[in-house]
Amino acid sequence: MFKDARYKGILFMLLAALGFSIMGGAAKALKNSFNAGQLVFYRNAIGLLFLLPELFIQRPKQEGGKFFRLAFRGLMGTLALYTLLYCILHIPLGTAMSYNQTSVLFIAVFAFIFFKEYHGKKIVFAVLLGFVGMLFIYKPVMHLPWFYHFAGMVSGIAAAIAYLTVNRLTQYYDARIIVLSFLLSGFIIPVLSMIVCYTTGMPVDGLFVIDFKAPNGIEWLWLLVMGLAALFGQYFVTRSYGSDKAGIVSVFGYANIIYSVFIGMMLGDNFPDWITWTGIFCIITSGVIITLVKRKAVVQ
Repeated sequence: MFKDARYKGILFMLLAALGFSIMGGAAKALKNSFNAGQLVFYRNAIGLLFLLPELFIQRPKQEGGKFFRLAFRGLMGTLALYTLLYCILHIPLGTAMSYNQTSVLFIAVFAFIFFKEYHGKKIVFAVLLGFVGMLFIYKPVMHLPWFYHFAGMVSGIAAAIAYLTVNRLTQYYDARIIVLSFLLSGFIIPVLSMIVCYTTGMPVDGLFVIDFKAPNGIEWLWLLVMGLAALFGQYFVTRSYGSDKAGIVSVFGYANIIYSVFIGMMLGDNFPDWITWTGIFCIITSGVIITLVKRKAVVQ
């Protein structure tokens, strides 16, 4: 079964989406114990524990020479993670993941603005459809503070910038080094914010100014699940893109939203109403259109 590379790629992407959804679910299960900044710290600390030994065992072979671009990728990835986890802790899991998946829309917008990439009216329609989807998601939860929704959009924008940067780093760096830039940034920034908190007495804001909190009991298990699920997702994303064309398999990454809706319900979220589902459908449809149109353009 799944001998065809295309079906393998699809299976791997579905597994990757499940991994990232479980990561989000584990983070949500810790919402009464940790804030977003603390979760960023532990999520990346676990990642480093697994990645660093591998880099010592098998040294990377690369050209290098783009350090500042690499560091920028790490910062953008960390900002995307901060805001994603912040949303996960405060709004329904499926909604938080939907905001994060808008990165595809922002990639299309930024690629047009900065790199003059234009793929026709279908892409324009898809981008507009995606933004309509965000408005549908925003509307039914207006009772939540506006900054939760703002954080959701920032997570999509930052992820888009990080992905665009990755695309231009792969010719210079080993993929593991690109991941390392993200993990190091996501470890160092929380540590610095802890130092600022303890040395200046600044009040904890739960995001960028945090204090240290050691896990207790079951919290260790949830943190381990969060870190390992993220690594699981990253591993199968890599396997998926290595098995088939990105334009085919990336469509199935939207299963992340569906998984997250039901995992969120298991953790106490309400089942989305029809307006929210309409917004989710718009975002998924727009992402699929953008992906398939770009794939067709590359093939031609």
